[in-house]
Formats: sequence, structure tokens, C-alpha cells
Amino acid sequence: MSIAKMLAAHPDLAGEVKEPLALAVRHAMFCSAICISCADACLAEKMVEHVRQCIRTCLDCADICQATYKVASRRTGGNEIVLCEMLQLCVTACDVCAEECARHEHEHCRICAEMCRECARDCRAALEAM
Repeated sequence: MSIAKMLAAHPDLAGEVKEPLALAVRHAMFCSAICISCADACLAEKMVEHVRQCIRTCLDCADICQATYKVASRRTGGNEIVLCEMLQLCVTACDVCAEECARHEHEHCRICAEMCRECARDCRAALEAM
């Protein structure tokens, strides 16, 4: 199932969906899940004290991504000021998380950093399209 199709089915949008926003919603959902998974994998590492900040950063990013995709999925009425702020916050959280994860050599951190960079890129594109 496609997020873009779901958003396009909304009566207030009459089939008109900004594709960059739909992609940002999709990747924010994925990023939230991947950040949670990375934090959990970090907890299983033998030297967990070396990834404490990574765990915190991943969990913060996951929560922000989740809040962003929820706000961005609501299309009744309008709240573009809040939506733009959420997208910008998501960019910031993803940039910080990608930078933190890139400091570690774990495969789960590499995957998380990559997803965070994709999500930040798509949130920036959604902001530009608004």
C-alpha cells in the first residue's frame, strides 16, 4: 500500500498530493522504526557504555520522526506552520542521528545513518515543495 495513495484518497485533497510530502511521510515512518531497532541493537553491544549517546540520539530521532509522520499525515484543515516546523525538526534530528551513528562501526549504525540521511533529504524536499 502506498502512503501517497492514502493521502490522495483524502476528501480535502481531491486526489492532489504533493509527492515530496508523501515521500517524507513514508521515510519518516521507516526512519522511526530503524532508529528504534538501532537503539535496541546498541543495547546488545558488549561495550554498551560506548554507545550510550547513540542510543539516546536514535530514540530521540525515532520519536521526532514518528511525530512528524503523524502530523504530516493529517490533511483535514490546515496547519502548515506546525507541519513546516515538524519537518525542519525532523531534518535536524535525522542529521544529528546520522552523524552520531556514523561514529560507530556497527552495521546497524551504518544502516541507521543511511536511513536518517534519506529521511532528512526527503523532509528538506517536502519543505521546499510547500
